[in-house]
Amino acid sequence: MSRWKGLPASLDHRVRHLVVQLRRLKDHSGLSLAALAARTSYSKSSWERYLNGKKLPPRAAVEALARVCEADVPRLLALHEVAEQAWSADRPVPPAEKAEQHGTAEKDGTAEKPVPATAAPPVSGRSMPFGPLVLGALAVLVAAGAVLLVARLWEDANGIGRGAGAAMTAGGTAAAPAFTHRPGEDFGCPVQRRAGALYAGHSRTDTAVLGSGASGWDVVEAQCLLRHQGYDPGGVDGIVGGRTVRAVKRLQARFKLPTDGIVGPDTWKVLRR
Repeated sequence: MSRWKGLPASLDHRVRHLVVQLRRLKDHSGLSLAALAARTSYSKSSWERYLNGKKLPPRAAVEALARVCEADVPRLLALHEVAEQAWSADRPVPPAEKAEQHGTAEKDGTAEKPVPATAAPPVSGRSMPFGPLVLGALAVLVAAGAVLLVARLWEDANGIGRGAGAAMTAGGTAAAPAFTHRPGEDFGCPVQRRAGALYAGHSRTDTAVLGSGASGWDVVEAQCLLRHQGYDPGGVDGIVGGRTVRAVKRLQARFKLPTDGIVGPDTWKVLRR
């Protein structure tokens, strides 16, 4: 696993969230920066800047990394769009960087010049009455819809429907980067009740079997729900350790389940109440 430098303290939290997700993807892939450069259109030095928060990666770079690592491309692109808005609000974007952000590849530290769009020829004849007003209204509606979609995806990526680990697909299964744990890391627990059941935004499973030593987003979900129910798992780190096992046993004893310390279907039913 890479030994990452700390991100700049001035980095906006939305940009920081995107960079952390990209770092996790790169770590899980096992690719070095040089190997990543060889498999994308971006140089090793460019990836070093992107993954250390020195420069916002362009949309095409985020998409390339997601495809190389077989991750959820739409979710990462939604995170990038939100991060790009935050980045642009914090500082003016130079023309060369703006061209790169719109997808120009950077292989050796230089960006190709974007091809300017050709101006449309003027339309002859009379224009339709109220035509500009209708087109303007349609443009406003389309823009508003895009903003709502990005906002919903951003909420899903930050704990509403799916926690910091991943977004949820329509079928309720996780489309996420592989679970990565760092010592001392404690995941958030935005517990909500939906359709009569409790969810912490990390997993929707009610059948996963989690014993001592298990790890992953299902474990994070179980630890969040244990804490919400009043049984301290010791920390929400995504790993079933001794304190998590003891918390599960106390919950099982209270609801007269076999006190084996293993989270299974019956224990999930109690946790989701």
